Amino acid sequence: MSMHDQTDFTRRRFLESMACGLALGRMALATTATRSADEPFFLTRGVVIAEEDLTLADWPQRAAAAGLTTIGLHAPKSPRLLARYIQSDAGQKLLETCRRLGLGVEYELHAMQDLLPRELFDKAPELFRMDDKGARVREWNLCVHSERAMQTVAENAVDLAKTLRPTTGRYFYWGDDGCPWCRCRQCAGLSDSDQSLLVANRILDAVRKVDAKAQVAYLAYDNTLPPPKQFKPKSGVFLEYAPIHRRYDVPFERADDLKTRQQFEMLDANLDVFGRENAQALEYWLDVSLFSKWKKPAVKVPFDPKVLAADLDTYGRRGIRHVTTFAVYIDADYVSRHGEPPLRDYGEQLRRWRRSPGRG
Repeated sequence: MSMHDQTDFTRRRFLESMACGLALGRMALATTATRSADEPFFLTRGVVIAEEDLTLADWPQRAAAAGLTTIGLHAPKSPRLLARYIQSDAGQKLLETCRRLGLGVEYELHAMQDLLPRELFDKAPELFRMDDKGARVREWNLCVHSERAMQTVAENAVDLAKTLRPTTGRYFYWGDDGCPWCRCRQCAGLSDSDQSLLVANRILDAVRKVDAKAQVAYLAYDNTLPPPKQFKPKSGVFLEYAPIHRRYDVPFERADDLKTRQQFEMLDANLDVFGRENAQALEYWLDVSLFSKWKKPAVKVPFDPKVLAADLDTYGRRGIRHVTTFAVYIDADYVSRHGEPPLRDYGEQLRRWRRSPGRG
């Protein structure tokens, strides 16, 4: 073979190799794009239930069959009571079942009553909040300008995490349910939202000493629904947005009553402060306790799949990829009275939703 022929041959081989490489690259990109299109947009597809709801013994199996990713266990009053359950044989069995089914477990806790034990008030009332009348009171939350109170909260959050350790690395230590924060001279200039954020920032610092990748929720809910204005969230504090006072007979974004509109306006306002990347919507589509006005016997949940579909558009369009709903009171008695809850429809809509140009 002449030198000219060898050069031609080498060039052809090079060009063929390049073409082959480009083809393989296109195939790899196409495969990646297909895989990405097949993956659910919502990373967290969850439910939040209470220990008492586990009379419905196959809750984990139902959640997994519905395509959910996460079960949140709710402690409305005392996280310590939930911790005792988790340490029990029944609690350990629940965790093992969730692990086997590939379900994440989180703990969504109204925690301040336990993080700052109320019995400390007798000897150190300065740790506790001041009410509107200027009196230190035992009930509800704490004084965020008390260094000892903040340190106690942080230490107890770490201690509680030894038992209530979320498998997702996402921690939920909320303030007392819809209750006021401190009105002392130093705290009076801070909104309830700013005080709540200060606590979340402090807990994050503490928990990251034992869980380096921990994230901590700021709960935008009721009196802390307006975003904080005087302080910024630390990296690792994410938004959990819970619009409890909205209507559920119409899509969130289309409701025209004043209360729902006010709730909705706070969504974008909070996203501007906390960002979208790790934000979570904590909804009430399946919250039988809410629709039953927190009284039993429970009513049948007035679930509307069209409302859910529109609401998922609202959240997904904004880049919110973590979505869950309370499902409290869905227990064995509920199923006996009302039949199967719409868990599969809920899970299927979450699993199938995709962000598209028409959806923003």
